[in-house]
Amino acid sequence: MTTTKPLRADARRNREALLAKARELFAEGRFDMRFDDFARLAGVGTGTLYRHFPTREALAEAVYREEITAMCARARELHTTLPAAAALAAFLREFVDHVHAHQGLARTLATQMAGRSDTLADGGRELGQVIADLLAAGIKDGTIRDDVGAGAVMMVLEGICTACAQPGSRDDADGAIALVLDGLRRPG
Repeated sequence: MTTTKPLRADARRNREALLAKARELFAEGRFDMRFDDFARLAGVGTGTLYRHFPTREALAEAVYREEITAMCARARELHTTLPAAAALAAFLREFVDHVHAHQGLARTLATQMAGRSDTLADGGRELGQVIADLLAAGIKDGTIRDDVGAGAVMMVLEGICTACAQPGSRDDADGAIALVLDGLRRPG
Protein backbone atom coordinates (compact mmCIF):
# COMPACT_ATOMS: atom_id res chain seq x y z
CA MET A 1 0.00 0.00 0.00
CA THR A 2 1.40 3.38 -0.96
CA THR A 3 0.77 6.50 1.03
CA THR A 4 0.85 9.99 -0.34
CA LYS A 5 2.59 12.68 1.66
CA PRO A 6 0.42 15.71 2.30
CA LEU A 7 1.39 18.72 0.22
CA ARG A 8 3.18 21.64 1.79
CA ALA A 9 1.04 24.77 2.08
CA ASP A 10 2.73 26.49 -0.89
CA ALA A 11 2.46 23.39 -3.05
CA ARG A 12 -1.22 23.03 -2.13
CA ARG A 13 -1.82 26.71 -3.06
CA ASN A 14 -0.06 26.20 -6.41
CA ARG A 15 -2.11 23.08 -7.15
CA GLU A 16 -5.34 24.90 -6.24
CA ALA A 17 -4.33 27.85 -8.45
CA LEU A 18 -3.75 25.49 -11.37
CA LEU A 19 -7.10 23.79 -10.87
CA ALA A 20 -8.93 27.12 -10.53
CA LYS A 21 -7.34 28.43 -13.73
CA ALA A 22 -8.20 25.18 -15.53
CA ARG A 23 -11.86 25.49 -14.51
CA GLU A 24 -11.87 29.11 -15.72
CA LEU A 25 -10.30 28.21 -19.07
CA PHE A 26 -12.69 25.29 -19.52
CA ALA A 27 -15.60 27.68 -19.01
CA GLU A 28 -14.17 30.01 -21.66
CA GLY A 29 -13.43 27.15 -24.06
CA ARG A 30 -9.72 28.06 -24.06
CA PHE A 31 -8.11 24.87 -22.80
CA ASP A 32 -6.38 24.17 -26.13
CA MET A 33 -3.49 26.60 -25.55
CA ARG A 34 0.13 25.56 -25.12
CA PHE A 35 0.52 23.84 -21.79
CA ASP A 36 3.45 26.12 -20.84
CA ASP A 37 1.26 29.19 -21.47
CA PHE A 38 -1.26 27.70 -19.10
CA ALA A 39 1.33 27.76 -16.29
CA ARG A 40 1.97 31.45 -16.89
CA LEU A 41 -1.76 32.26 -16.80
CA ALA A 42 -2.11 30.32 -13.55
CA GLY A 43 0.74 32.35 -12.04
CA VAL A 44 3.10 29.43 -11.50
CA GLY A 45 6.29 28.23 -13.09
CA THR A 46 6.35 25.57 -15.79
CA GLY A 47 8.15 23.18 -13.47
CA THR A 48 5.40 23.58 -10.89
CA LEU A 49 2.76 22.81 -13.50
CA TYR A 50 4.53 19.65 -14.66
CA ARG A 51 5.23 18.53 -11.09
CA HIS A 52 1.52 18.59 -10.27
CA PHE A 53 0.12 17.69 -13.69
CA PRO A 54 2.58 16.12 -16.14
CA THR A 55 0.04 16.24 -18.99
CA ARG A 56 -2.99 18.21 -20.08
CA GLU A 57 -5.00 15.02 -19.62
CA ALA A 58 -3.84 14.72 -15.99
CA LEU A 59 -5.06 18.27 -15.33
CA ALA A 60 -8.44 17.61 -17.02
CA GLU A 61 -8.77 14.42 -14.98
CA ALA A 62 -8.06 16.26 -11.71
CA VAL A 63 -10.71 18.89 -12.47
CA TYR A 64 -13.21 16.19 -13.41
CA ARG A 65 -12.54 14.28 -10.18
CA GLU A 66 -13.03 17.46 -8.12
CA GLU A 67 -16.31 18.20 -9.89
CA ILE A 68 -17.62 14.66 -9.31
CA THR A 69 -16.55 14.76 -5.66
CA ALA A 70 -18.36 18.09 -5.16
CA MET A 71 -21.53 16.85 -6.88
CA CYS A 72 -21.59 13.65 -4.83
CA ALA A 73 -21.02 15.59 -1.62
CA ARG A 74 -23.94 17.83 -2.56
CA ALA A 75 -26.17 14.78 -3.13
CA ARG A 76 -25.26 13.42 0.31
CA GLU A 77 -25.98 16.82 1.88
CA LEU A 78 -29.40 16.99 0.23
CA HIS A 79 -30.06 13.41 1.35
CA THR A 80 -29.53 14.39 4.98
CA THR A 81 -31.42 17.70 4.89
CA LEU A 82 -34.50 17.11 2.72
CA PRO A 83 -37.22 14.50 2.40
CA ALA A 84 -36.17 11.77 -0.04
CA ALA A 85 -38.18 12.82 -3.11
CA ALA A 86 -37.26 16.48 -2.62
CA ALA A 87 -33.57 15.59 -2.24
CA LEU A 88 -33.61 13.60 -5.49
CA ALA A 89 -35.44 16.38 -7.34
CA ALA A 90 -33.07 19.05 -6.03
CA PHE A 91 -30.01 17.02 -6.93
CA LEU A 92 -31.16 16.25 -10.48
CA ARG A 93 -32.04 19.89 -11.10
CA GLU A 94 -28.71 21.06 -9.66
CA PHE A 95 -26.94 18.50 -11.86
CA VAL A 96 -28.57 20.05 -14.94
CA ASP A 97 -27.57 23.53 -13.74
CA HIS A 98 -24.00 22.32 -13.25
CA VAL A 99 -23.78 20.69 -16.67
CA HIS A 100 -25.03 23.80 -18.43
CA ALA A 101 -22.75 26.09 -16.42
CA HIS A 102 -19.72 23.90 -17.19
CA GLN A 103 -20.14 23.04 -20.87
CA GLY A 104 -16.48 23.80 -21.51
CA LEU A 105 -15.48 21.09 -19.05
CA ALA A 106 -17.72 18.61 -20.86
CA ARG A 107 -16.13 19.48 -24.23
CA THR A 108 -12.64 19.26 -22.76
CA LEU A 109 -13.35 15.89 -21.19
CA ALA A 110 -14.69 14.60 -24.49
CA THR A 111 -11.50 15.58 -26.32
CA GLN A 112 -8.81 15.23 -23.64
CA MET A 113 -9.98 12.07 -21.93
CA ALA A 114 -11.38 10.07 -24.82
CA GLY A 115 -9.03 7.15 -24.15
CA ARG A 116 -9.30 7.31 -20.36
CA SER A 117 -12.57 5.52 -19.88
CA ASP A 118 -11.41 4.30 -16.45
CA THR A 119 -11.52 7.84 -15.06
CA LEU A 120 -14.92 8.57 -16.54
CA ALA A 121 -16.21 5.17 -15.41
CA ASP A 122 -15.03 5.79 -11.84
CA GLY A 123 -16.85 9.11 -11.78
CA GLY A 124 -19.94 7.51 -13.26
CA ARG A 125 -19.91 4.83 -10.57
CA GLU A 126 -19.63 7.45 -7.82
CA LEU A 127 -22.48 9.45 -9.29
CA GLY A 128 -24.55 6.31 -9.82
CA GLN A 129 -24.07 5.33 -6.18
CA VAL A 130 -25.35 8.63 -4.79
CA ILE A 131 -28.34 8.45 -7.13
CA ALA A 132 -28.99 4.88 -5.98
CA ASP A 133 -28.85 6.09 -2.38
CA LEU A 134 -31.33 8.90 -3.10
CA LEU A 135 -33.66 6.46 -4.86
CA ALA A 136 -33.39 3.94 -2.02
CA ALA A 137 -34.40 6.58 0.51
CA GLY A 138 -37.45 7.44 -1.58
CA ILE A 139 -38.38 3.79 -1.99
CA LYS A 140 -38.04 3.29 1.75
CA ASP A 141 -40.34 6.21 2.58
CA GLY A 142 -42.83 5.23 -0.14
CA THR A 143 -42.50 8.31 -2.36
CA ILE A 144 -40.51 6.71 -5.19
CA ARG A 145 -41.44 3.57 -7.09
CA ASP A 146 -39.20 0.56 -6.69
CA ASP A 147 -39.05 -0.71 -10.26
CA VAL A 148 -36.69 1.91 -11.76
CA GLY A 149 -33.02 1.89 -10.84
CA ALA A 150 -30.15 4.32 -10.83
CA GLY A 151 -29.02 3.06 -14.25
CA ALA A 152 -32.11 4.48 -15.92
CA VAL A 153 -31.62 7.85 -14.23
CA MET A 154 -27.94 7.82 -15.23
CA MET A 155 -28.91 7.21 -18.86
CA VAL A 156 -31.06 10.35 -18.81
CA LEU A 157 -28.22 12.35 -17.23
CA GLU A 158 -25.77 11.06 -19.86
CA GLY A 159 -28.16 12.13 -22.58
CA ILE A 160 -28.41 15.58 -21.05
CA CYS A 161 -24.61 15.83 -20.90
CA THR A 162 -24.32 14.76 -24.54
CA ALA A 163 -26.90 17.27 -25.76
CA CYS A 164 -25.96 20.24 -23.53
CA ALA A 165 -24.33 22.24 -26.33
CA GLN A 166 -27.38 22.05 -28.63
CA PRO A 167 -29.63 25.11 -29.01
CA GLY A 168 -32.60 24.90 -26.64
CA SER A 169 -31.02 22.10 -24.67
CA ARG A 170 -31.45 23.87 -21.34
CA ASP A 171 -35.23 23.88 -21.56
CA ASP A 172 -35.23 20.34 -22.92
CA ALA A 173 -32.99 19.18 -20.05
CA ASP A 174 -35.35 20.71 -17.52
CA GLY A 175 -38.21 18.92 -19.27
CA ALA A 176 -36.32 15.61 -19.22
CA ILE A 177 -35.76 15.96 -15.46
CA ALA A 178 -39.45 16.75 -14.95
CA LEU A 179 -40.35 13.58 -16.89
CA VAL A 180 -37.93 11.50 -14.82
CA LEU A 181 -39.27 12.87 -11.56
CA ASP A 182 -42.88 12.32 -12.63
CA GLY A 183 -42.01 8.82 -13.76
CA LEU A 184 -40.28 7.98 -10.50
CA ARG A 185 -43.13 9.19 -8.31
CA ARG A 186 -44.95 6.32 -6.68
CA PRO A 187 -48.58 6.28 -7.82
CA GLY A 188 -51.24 6.66 -5.23
